[in-house]
Amino acid sequence: MKTTTIHALFIAAALGGGLAIGYLFLPGEWYQSLVKPFFTPPNWLFAPAWSILYVLIGIAGARTFIRERASPPMALWVSQMVLNFLWSPVFFGAQRPALGLGIIILLLLSILLFIIRRWRLDRVSALLFVPYALWVSFATLLNASIVYLN
Repeated sequence: MKTTTIHALFIAAALGGGLAIGYLFLPGEWYQSLVKPFFTPPNWLFAPAWSILYVLIGIAGARTFIRERASPPMALWVSQMVLNFLWSPVFFGAQRPALGLGIIILLLLSILLFIIRRWRLDRVSALLFVPYALWVSFATLLNASIVYLN
């Protein structure tokens, strides 16, 4: 399979999956009723931010798949996608912010481990995950604040 096809498939899976889950599990009235910290971004910011991040995640996943299909870094990539896609159904769908916090902490750890594992062998993939790590760090703080305030 051509590398451009692999990249397209990984980007489509990450972006398409993320957009579908975002559409299926919208924040809604329950989320609006929660007490949120002063640093909560406006709702309109999440879709464009995540869209960009999903493209970066997809590229890093494709690069890892091309280089090391059955490897610990590839397993980390898959794990972070599972955790990423699990968070919205738990937080918004089940309305369980505390459980969502546990998931997002595991997500952040898997992102950081991916960066560490890719740093020497594929610095580009590691760097593609840095904005993701920063955003999920912020999201973890936001999730923890919501748990604390509610």
